[in-house]
Amino acid sequence: MDRLLEILKSRKFQTRLISGIALVLLAVLVIMRGGALLFFVMMAVSMVGLFELYRVVNMEKEPIGFIGYAGGAAYYALLWFRDVTYGLPVLIGVMMGLMAVFVFTYPRYRTEQVTVGLFGILYTVVMFSYVYKVRVMHDGKYLVWLIFLSSWGCDTCAYVVGMLFGRHHFAPVLSPKKTLEGCIGGAIGAGILGAVYGALVGEAVEEVINPCLAFFIACLISAVISQVGDLAASAIKRDHGVKDYGDIIPGHGGVLDRFDSMLFTAPAICFALFLYGQLV
Repeated sequence: MDRLLEILKSRKFQTRLISGIALVLLAVLVIMRGGALLFFVMMAVSMVGLFELYRVVNMEKEPIGFIGYAGGAAYYALLWFRDVTYGLPVLIGVMMGLMAVFVFTYPRYRTEQVTVGLFGILYTVVMFSYVYKVRVMHDGKYLVWLIFLSSWGCDTCAYVVGMLFGRHHFAPVLSPKKTLEGCIGGAIGAGILGAVYGALVGEAVEEVINPCLAFFIACLISAVISQVGDLAASAIKRDHGVKDYGDIIPGHGGVLDRFDSMLFTAPAICFALFLYGQLV
C-alpha cells in the first residue's frame, strides 16, 4: 500500500495521468468530429511518427528522410481524394528515389537507412491512416471506436490479469513484465468490451449483422495483433538502444510510444470487419 501511495504521489505518475486524460479527451473530440479534422490530425500524427522512426536511424534530416516525408504526404493526398489505387506507385516511386540517393551518394548511407525509408511509410503512414479509413466507412462513427477498445482495452485488461494471475513470461527479453496469462486476458477482455459495445450501439449500426458477435471477434483478433505491435515497437527501440521515440507527449514519450499498438489494431479492425462481412 505504501508503495502504491508513493507511485500515486510521484510527479512522473501525475504528469502521465494528466497528459493521458488530455490525450483521451482530444481523441474523443477529433474522432467524433471526423471529416477534415480527423484527416489532418491523423496526417500530422503519421508524419510525426515517421520523423520519430527516422530519427532512430539518424536520417530524420537527411535527403532520404525528406523523400520519405514526400512519399507520406503523397499517400495522404491520394487518401483525401479517395484514390489510393495509386498508393503502390507512390511506394515504388519512393523506393526508386531512395535507391537513387543511395547510389549517387554512396557510401554516405547504410542499406538499413534506405530500407527504413520505405518501411517507415508502411509502418506509420499507411497503418495509421486506417483510423481515418474506418471512420469514413458506413457506420464508421461507431466502428472506429473498436480500434481504441481493442488497443487500450487490451492494455488495461492485460495489465490487471497479468498482475493477478501472471506466472509465465511471454517475451522476457523485450518486455519482462508481460505474461502469457496477461496477454490472453487482454485479448479476451478486449473481446468482451467489444461485445458490450455492440450491445449498446447495435440498433444504430446498419450494415453489420449481429454487432455483438462481430465486435467481439473483431476486438479479440485485433487485441492479439495489438500486442505484436507493442512488442514490435519495443524491439525497434531495443535494437537501436533508444528508451523512447520522443518526448512530445509528457509522461508517455513520443507518438510511437503511445500509439504503437494502435498502428496494428486500426488495419486489423478494418480487415476483421471486412472478413466477417464476407463470411456471414
